[in-house]
Amino acid sequence: MSAFPSRSLPSHVRQPSLSAHGGGQSPALVARVNEKKAELENLKELRDLSAAVASQMEALEQKLATLSDGTEAIALVLSNWHNVLRAINMASAKIPKPTDEPAHEDEGDEVPLPQTLVRIPTEHAPTLHAHTDGAAEGESG
Repeated sequence: MSAFPSRSLPSHVRQPSLSAHGGGQSPALVARVNEKKAELENLKELRDLSAAVASQMEALEQKLATLSDGTEAIALVLSNWHNVLRAINMASAKIPKPTDEPAHEDEGDEVPLPQTLVRIPTEHAPTLHAHTDGAAEGESG
């Protein structure tokens, strides 16, 4: 046998709940129902506002992901500047320093410029290397 009997309750126990649904409700009960209705409306408004905040947070998450990707790209570019500046310094070091002596007549007043720096993609490196080797052998021969 279960802990709760399955027989119905006597009519004198059910009577107060049936009369509460009738026309003569107590003012305290009416006030409580109105309070619960107001609470329900507030909870519905809270649910709607929470959904709006959640959607704004998702949009913010997407924007932050984009910002993070951009920041990583900028960090990569900035990390390469050290190498770029070092290469410029090496190319500039090969420029002869101007002296106080007059330049040769055939050179005029031209100031020597640094070596032209060109970035070559690595997929062409074997072809370029073979071409450079071939040109060096051609000049020496």
